[in-house]
Amino acid sequence: MVLAAAASLASAASVAAQGRDGIRYQAIPDGAYSVVAEVRAKPGKERALREATLPLVALVRSDPKNLVYFFQEDRETPGRFIFYEVFATRADFEAHNAMPYVQQWFSRLPELAEGGVTVRRLEILGHQGR
Repeated sequence: MVLAAAASLASAASVAAQGRDGIRYQAIPDGAYSVVAEVRAKPGKERALREATLPLVALVRSDPKNLVYFFQEDRETPGRFIFYEVFATRADFEAHNAMPYVQQWFSRLPELAEGGVTVRRLEILGHQGR
């Protein structure tokens, strides 16, 4: 009985998660190309980097090849920004990086960020489109 209740709860959570706007869980294939990237603002440039980056959220999420996109700021280290992005393929991610609005953002980094963007390229495992 406990297992049946747990399975029912998991199923309900899965259905609820699939219905959220912007995240297309079922469109994420096993082996999808995900990225966790980090950029750190120069001292005193935290607000400027945040404001330069926030418009990207809507632009990237509107790209049909983007499956998941989150822009986050470290609560303990303001000005340390983390991006979580999922694309079906590396080619889709590279096409995203070639978009004019992304290239324009990259061009602002020398004035706003310490160093460049640190990127970890990952593979989604055990998802199977669910």
